[in-house]
Amino acid sequence: MNTTTFKYNKPFRLEAGAILPELDLAYQALGTINSDCSNVVWICHAFTGSQDAEDWWQGLIGRGKLFDPDKHFIICVNVLGSHYGSTGPLSINPESGEPYYHNFPLITIRDIVNSFDILREYLGIHQINTCIGGSLGGQQCVEWAISQPDLIENLILIATNAQHSPWGIAFNESQRMSIEVDPTWVESNPQAGLRGMSAARATALISYRNYETYNVTQARKDEPLGKSHRAVTYQRYQGEKLAQRFNAFSYYVLSQVMDSQDVGRGRGGSVQALSQIKSRTLVMGIKSDALFPINEQAFLAKHISDSTFQSLDSLYGHDGFLIESQLITKAIKLWQKFVRFDVNPMYDFFKGLERKEELV
Repeated sequence: MNTTTFKYNKPFRLEAGAILPELDLAYQALGTINSDCSNVVWICHAFTGSQDAEDWWQGLIGRGKLFDPDKHFIICVNVLGSHYGSTGPLSINPESGEPYYHNFPLITIRDIVNSFDILREYLGIHQINTCIGGSLGGQQCVEWAISQPDLIENLILIATNAQHSPWGIAFNESQRMSIEVDPTWVESNPQAGLRGMSAARATALISYRNYETYNVTQARKDEPLGKSHRAVTYQRYQGEKLAQRFNAFSYYVLSQVMDSQDVGRGRGGSVQALSQIKSRTLVMGIKSDALFPINEQAFLAKHISDSTFQSLDSLYGHDGFLIESQLITKAIKLWQKFVRFDVNPMYDFFKGLERKEELV
């Protein structure tokens, strides 16, 4: 699928006070928008994701799937600061004629959402039928639903939160420290800090999965002494794999973006902010999630008035929001069914759907 780049040739003021002289937003769209925008599905991607949602969320998006381009207009935008075409640290600063590198300014979830809104207006989208995202993508969704209460009809939040926790911030800072100790990080070139980023990614994988995930997927064999354990080769492989497709500057910046999540900032606290959401909302949490614990999703559901909460039973921890497509599809379809008939959204319709084997 081809990417389109929207160019905004005006200054863009960031929440922390800096100004980007101009913006590029790379996005992909599938399907055809209808006249009243009632078929718009806006997908918000996670940390190192991209605008190619059909690739990284292929279990949910595509012909014959939950979000079908034959029925829906599906759009996903690469976030500010990322690696895949939107304005980020490797972009040319028009004021200096050189890439930003270490001088790229601090951006927040609100900045990303504000940039989306500029693109939305340019595209003539006056209504979003469904806005969905997990993790950092979910942070964008909930912020957008607060800042534009009349825009989103249906909101789907998966493995995300209203305020990023000290636990999550500590994980992100540990990853930034790994990048900082890479001796190349001080250099101004696209390859700087890649070895540090590989180590950072290995740290992140521990928080994305959990103890039981590794026991199953990286179980110890009868390896002779001196031979690498499966968990060792897995950690190194995942770090090197990311280094082949991403850059350390964007990784560093986006970890700070995640830390910025606080829907209550300047709004009287999270409870007051969440009470402004008018969207029908499905909140899903993963029982084994160590990074965004399920109590964070329960908090969202408690304080969003028209909300349904569903817990998902997955071996894969936080990464379950990317892996458990069948389980997520079943939950969303059932929620859509009961929303359509205006049944009490807080009733537990989902008993019996929590274990993956029951969905086969």
